[in-house]
Amino acid sequence: MTISATAGCLVLVGVLVVVCVGLSGLLVTERRARDRRTAITSQTERARIAELAVATERNRIVREMHDVIAHSLAIMIAQADGGCFAAADTDKARRTFTTIAETGRGALVDTRRILGMLRNPAAAADFSPTPDADDIDALVKRAEATGLPVALISVGEPVTLPSAASLALFRICQEAITNVIKHAGSAAPCVVTQSWRADDVVLSVTNENTRPVGTVPVGGQGLVGMRERAELVGGELTVDQQDGRFQVRAVIPYSAPEGWDE
Repeated sequence: MTISATAGCLVLVGVLVVVCVGLSGLLVTERRARDRRTAITSQTERARIAELAVATERNRIVREMHDVIAHSLAIMIAQADGGCFAAADTDKARRTFTTIAETGRGALVDTRRILGMLRNPAAAADFSPTPDADDIDALVKRAEATGLPVALISVGEPVTLPSAASLALFRICQEAITNVIKHAGSAAPCVVTQSWRADDVVLSVTNENTRPVGTVPVGGQGLVGMRERAELVGGELTVDQQDGRFQVRAVIPYSAPEGWDE
């Protein structure tokens, strides 16, 4: 090989080395840029997930506050109205005001628990336990004590529900009874039915509407909240109003929906 040919090969090799080094630098730069884009995307995604979690928690707390306060006030107002007529009967008046006081104290405890969760979510366990499906019997008895003609019927063998589903069942029943008192009147006959089936429990709250048909709102915040509670645990809720009868019907599955984390 001649000297000129050798020099040409050396030049070519040098050019290739320079090209390789340049390409390597470009690859490193591109990789770093990609890593930065990935990091930014991850941060954005984490921020979005955090915002969604905050919004979800806020909505959950709003539902809890609505259910606790609306139910307790409905019971207390109904009892206060009845207290005017019970004033002449000492024993009846005492029972009426005792119910008002107990309802108020219970609402205060629940409100403190919910507000405590807002201040310090990690300390939620320090507050009184949330109600569940086992408390529906006591809920119905408290409503009956106000003068509401209400009966509880249970069909089938009760099943221990996941905590979220159990709370949803209780709150839906509570809100439905509250609506009966608020919209149909405390004298409206009401039947609460729990049907425990193979894969789910069906809760229905049915009342005779003692007021003109059409006066019970079917799109109020309470009904929206009940529907949200049912859907969050994989269930569904329907309302029906006809022939002077109003019914709330919730279907709650025994197993949590896929991806649900209690």
